[in-house]
Formats: sequence, C-alpha cells, structure tokens
Amino acid sequence: DTCTKEMSWRPTYRSSKFRNVYGKADNREECFDGIPITRSVHDSQFCAVNPKFLAIVTESAGGGSFLVIPVSKSGRIDPHYPKVCGHQGNVLDIKWNPFMDHVIASCSEDCSVRIWEIPEGGLRRNMTASALELHGHTRRVGLIEWHPTCSGLLFSAGYDNKIFLWNLEIGGPVKRIDCHSEVILCISLNADGTLLATTCKDNRLRLIEPRSGKVLQEADCKNHRVNRVVFLGNTRRLITTGVSQWNTRQVALWDQDDLTRPITEEEIDGLSGLLFPFYDADTHMLYLAGKGDGNIRYYEIHKEKPYLQYLMEFRSPSPQKGLGVMPKRGLDVGACEVFRFYKLVTLRGLVEPVSMIVPRRSETYQEDIYPMTPGTEPAVSPDEWLSGINRAPVLMSLKGSYKRPDQKALRASKRERRAMVVHGIDLLENIQPKRDSELLKLFFRQQDELKRLREELNHRDTRITQLELELKNLKNDCNSRPSCLRCGSPMSTSRPQPPSIS
Repeated sequence: DTCTKEMSWRPTYRSSKFRNVYGKADNREECFDGIPITRSVHDSQFCAVNPKFLAIVTESAGGGSFLVIPVSKSGRIDPHYPKVCGHQGNVLDIKWNPFMDHVIASCSEDCSVRIWEIPEGGLRRNMTASALELHGHTRRVGLIEWHPTCSGLLFSAGYDNKIFLWNLEIGGPVKRIDCHSEVILCISLNADGTLLATTCKDNRLRLIEPRSGKVLQEADCKNHRVNRVVFLGNTRRLITTGVSQWNTRQVALWDQDDLTRPITEEEIDGLSGLLFPFYDADTHMLYLAGKGDGNIRYYEIHKEKPYLQYLMEFRSPSPQKGLGVMPKRGLDVGACEVFRFYKLVTLRGLVEPVSMIVPRRSETYQEDIYPMTPGTEPAVSPDEWLSGINRAPVLMSLKGSYKRPDQKALRASKRERRAMVVHGIDLLENIQPKRDSELLKLFFRQQDELKRLREELNHRDTRITQLELELKNLKNDCNSRPSCLRCGSPMSTSRPQPPSIS
C-alpha cells in the first residue's frame, strides 16, 4: 500500500502503436514556392488540398482570388500563374468537394458562395466564370462546409449570424438556420451529417439538427471560451479549442449527449494564436496547430482516462498562416504516412508539406494503421437526405494505392527514425515540455530508449568478445601449422630422416 501511494502521482502510460509517430517536412524541391499568400486576418485555413489539386487563397487587389495547382507540380510557381478570380471581395474560405476532385467551393466578402469546376490538368488561363453562384447572405460569408455523405449539399455561415444549407442540384437554399445572436466562429458536421455543431462569439457551443434547424443542446462556456469545434468520428464526442479564464489556450472534450460540462479540460500554453484542431478518425489522433506557431502537437484520444494522451510535437522555426489537410486516399501508404499537412508560410511565400509517419520496417501493407476510410462515392442523394434518409459514409480500402517502397527509401527512413531528428531538432533531447505530465511522459519514453540502447550495446559487446575469441583461435591454429612460402600449402612439422648408410 505504501508503494502504491508513493507511485500514485505517475500518470497512466499506455502502450500505443502511434506513440512514436514523427513529423517530416518535405525537401525544398517538393514545396510550392513563390506564392503570394493572402495577408487577411480572417480566422481560416486559406488552403485546401485533395489528391489532384492544391488551392491557396492569394493576396490580390480589386477582388478575391486563389490559386489551383496540381499537387504533382511542386517547385517555384510562376508569378503569372493563372488564378480563379471571379469574386468581387476577398476570398475567406475554400473547400474541395470530397466526392469530386475537380469541384471546389469558395466564399467571400462579396456575400456570395461560388462553385468552380477546375479542368483536368489545372488552369491554363484565369477563371472568372463560376459554375454556380449562390446568393442569400446579407453580409460577408466566412465559413463553408460540404456535407460528409452527400455531394450536392453545402453549408455556409456568414457575418449575418445565419447558416444556409444549399442544394446545388437546384442552385438555391433549402434551409436557413437562424439561432445565433452573434458571429458564428466555426461549424462542424458529424460522420453521417445528421448533427451540426457550432461555436459562436457569445461563448456558446450549440448542437443543431441541420434539417430542421432545431437546437438540440446548448452549452454556456463561461470558463472555456470556445473558438473551434470538431466531431470525433463515431465516438459521440466533440473537441473544442479556446481560451481559459486565465487567458491560456485550452482544449476540452465533450459528450454530445450531455453538454452541461466538459468531460475533461487541458491547458496547452499561454500563447495568443488561435488553436486549430484536426482529427483523424482512422487512427484516433488529434492534431493541434496554432495560428502563428511553428509547432504541431498530436495526441491520441481514448474512451477512458486519460482521455487525451500526449504523444509528441513537430517543431519548425517557420510560423504557419494556415494548414490544408490531404484526404486519406492521397497519402503515401507505402511510407506508413498517416496524415499530411500543407503548411502556409506567409513570410517566405511557401507551402510546405509536412507528413506524419509511423516508423515501421515492414515492406507489406499495414492494415492495422489503415482501416477502411470514407471514399469518393456519396452515400445518399440530396433529395434522399432532405427527406430524412441517413446513411453512413461509403468506405474504401487504401490497399489498392499501396506501392512497395524501394530499399533506398527504407534505409533512409530507418536512419531518420534512429536519429529521432525532425527538421533539425532532436526529439529525445531538445524538447522542453511545458507541463509536468508532458515531462513525465517524455521521461518514461527516454527510459525505454535507454533500455533498448543498453540491450543493443550488451549484445554487441558479446558479439565482439565472440569474434575476438574466434580470431585468436584462428591465429593459434595458423601459427601451429606453418605454410610453404612458395605455394601456401601446409608443411609437415616432422624433422627429415637422414639417409641410411649401407
């Protein structure tokens, strides 16, 4: 009992297949350089990506514009590269259709939402005519979100405190949600699109039925001023990021069936930049990236305590303006890549891919880290969903996109992981934890690494001793049997007999 009491301060440390995930920034040749990234102060990502195209909101005069670049065409971008420039005001948000890689939606300060169809291979000249133009908001539109199971439905939120649900097949709104008293900060849909979560400037977290617009639950976040919200897949939970009453950045976990109080809250740091959450439902990992920060923290979500398990942190000296996230079907499965960011660095006019990799030596498809994931086939049509039919996303396997890595790439990956160096920073030595829990977890991880290194050292010492004995025995054997200098064959050691005298 005494021992138990003495050790009770230690946090629960779970074994996880993702505890050694590390971030790797691509080489300069694989980045997108020379891009005039927007200097807007609007709280958005300003970047969207899919397996075919990368879209970035750019700085422009006399209207809003954004670039659409094929993902394969990295390097320095021509200053006169064609743009999508049909908006009369600054573009505030862009999102690719999850089911059609050539269709992108944008919203702007000109109070409109527009749908664009990008030609195969990318733009060859400036695009000014949109495929569809949607009007209904009376003030600028700051947020858009596609429905997760239906390709023809789009949500938009404006500074008029209203959310519109657009049916693109008829080219107009089918629902207007008017339950917010102030500006809407974030909107998020659950996995099958049956629930809509919103955060608002009035410090309230709302759970809304999107077909009827009815508010199902509402939380008054006095001690946790919410900014961003995201659903955690099918776990019936939500994550919000915001600011605590002591003005420190904070993350909170909520049960969607009971928003009276959060399940747990965790303070991150004392910086002032907005904290963006990104959730991977396939690995149950949560990524936190601050606007203006250079680092990306990542956690593993558990159903039981500790609900948020800190794993590691990717650090970079370049501050990020926004981050685009590649869908799962666009990842490098052969390299065990589980997440990929496209990081906007405004000061350098650079878009830098950052890959999150699970270090593994196997040369086969890793089914345990790549479960079935939402694909490109919609589960329902707009009319079906609006009539009340709900279906889960249609899943696909990533095994078809698996390519066996060559030996050179495997050796390079092994060297990177052995050194534990990410972007010039040694993760086992130079990280300065900001909380006691992070310090203890890092301490336990270092102990495991030291134990592994000691075992490897002992094994090598034993092997060296064996080789020295074998070499010594070989030398003794050679000395006992001298060889002929001319032919190298062993000579007899017996003395010759003198000839007999008859």
